[in-house]
Amino acid sequence: MAKEIPFNRPYITGKELYYIARAVTEPHLVGDGRYTKACARLLEQQFGINKVLMTPSATAALEMGAILADVGPDDEVILPSYTFVSTANAFVRLGAKPIFVDIRPETLNIDEDQIEQAITPRTKAIFPVHYAGISCEMEKIMQIAKRHNLVVVEDAAQGVNSFYEGRALGSIGHMGAYSFHETKNYACGEGGALCINSPEMIERAEIIREKGTNRSRFFRGEVDKYTWVDAGSSYIPSELSSAFLYAQLENLDTIKARRREVYQFYRRHLKPYEAQGLFKLPQSREECEGNFHMFYVIMPSMDARDALMNYLKQQGIRAVFHYVPLHTAPMGEKFGYRAGDLPVTEDLSGRLLRLPFFCDLTEDEQTFIVDHIVDFTTQKQVRRMAA
Repeated sequence: MAKEIPFNRPYITGKELYYIARAVTEPHLVGDGRYTKACARLLEQQFGINKVLMTPSATAALEMGAILADVGPDDEVILPSYTFVSTANAFVRLGAKPIFVDIRPETLNIDEDQIEQAITPRTKAIFPVHYAGISCEMEKIMQIAKRHNLVVVEDAAQGVNSFYEGRALGSIGHMGAYSFHETKNYACGEGGALCINSPEMIERAEIIREKGTNRSRFFRGEVDKYTWVDAGSSYIPSELSSAFLYAQLENLDTIKARRREVYQFYRRHLKPYEAQGLFKLPQSREECEGNFHMFYVIMPSMDARDALMNYLKQQGIRAVFHYVPLHTAPMGEKFGYRAGDLPVTEDLSGRLLRLPFFCDLTEDEQTFIVDHIVDFTTQKQVRRMAA
């Protein structure tokens, strides 16, 4: 196969430019116009969320979540180390300390059985991360939070249109954050949303999002003028981004169905080699309905993972790994963490390789990818690396 297979290619439904053109003809291009409101309404109705506020990114949504949780200097927030840096930055920028907890080996989500022992009098919140769109054990996490009067902010950046016991991810915690980055299932380049499930937080969330003003109440006619009432920032997305995103959200199930096909092809053709012990494939649980965000293999060792990644690159196949655990990063070390503190996180993060995954990935391309993974992993050198 001559052409290169990228890691990701954003999916275009066909109506993105039409909605953008319509947005341009509107009287105002500022945020919270026709399409920003339409996206929020669709997400609320589809996923049973009390209030959705569209944001420029999931990072912005997480930052709002941390502010609304009243996280501040000397507070502690519990989260996995195996996550993108935005999860931690959301509250570290407010002066709080991250308390990293190890992950479960089968899902790579935070190990809920280790959360309670990490709680101290300074703990303010829990930020569980739904890795690969597979839910954390939210029932137990919410029970822990209730016992200790903690706020739960779901990092559901990868979990749009995933479910836990029939409930949409992002709708279970006090708040949740979605991402519509170009690498996500539903994308607009850069975009996000804050899901608010606790009604008492809605008014302040609107204020924080509107630069600390009560502008939203003014536009609803609830006050005769708006003014500065709280600390805030500009957390409103572009109307053009929302117009693009609306075309994606209209096709929630169509996109999910296509991604299911890609996921199942990988699983069906790689499963026999997992049975031979050459690598491990993603796992889920009965109570979880994923959104088929990614597909990965977990190799026997870091050397084997890196060798496979380089081999695939030579064949024109772009496979990637993530994340560098936050507790081993320079900032993590500043908080007193060291390599060895979270053994499961460190082990699995060094062995995981994500495969190309996007709606337009053809069966021929997937066959090409699978054939080269099989060719490589059945070589004796991989078995030696695992020894």
